[in-house]
Amino acid sequence: MLREELQNCLKEAMKSRDIQTVNAVRLIIAGQKEKDVEARGKGLAQASDADLLAMMQTMIKQRKESIQIYKEGNRQDLADKEQGEIDVISRFLPKQLNADEMKAVIQKAIADTGAAGIKDMGKVMAALKAQYAGQMDFGAASAVIKQLLA
Repeated sequence: MLREELQNCLKEAMKSRDIQTVNAVRLIIAGQKEKDVEARGKGLAQASDADLLAMMQTMIKQRKESIQIYKEGNRQDLADKEQGEIDVISRFLPKQLNADEMKAVIQKAIADTGAAGIKDMGKVMAALKAQYAGQMDFGAASAVIKQLLA
């Protein structure tokens, strides 16, 4: 379904001559193809939607880092371009969990996995990634998990 949505968005953006959206969606599709090649190496037909959502989360994170660097270098034009790409990529991600929702989900995952200490952090992260790919910032989730397990 995500793949069809990307293709349809690309077609619409091309028809309306929205260059920024065309470029951003093409980047997503290129990343999707890379993930598909990786999946074929593992014996799968194509990458799962969860893998694609995680890839898009990574793309957003990279762009946020770029924005910070561009702002430090007084290149607002490039920062604006990166922000535009973030806006396009975000259209394809599910609703992001806020801090309170994320903490509740993490507490449930800790209880479900039976995690008792920092050593069990990997189990909790794996459970969260399986259920909430694309819905939370796993960097921030990691900090919350450490806090709760410490």
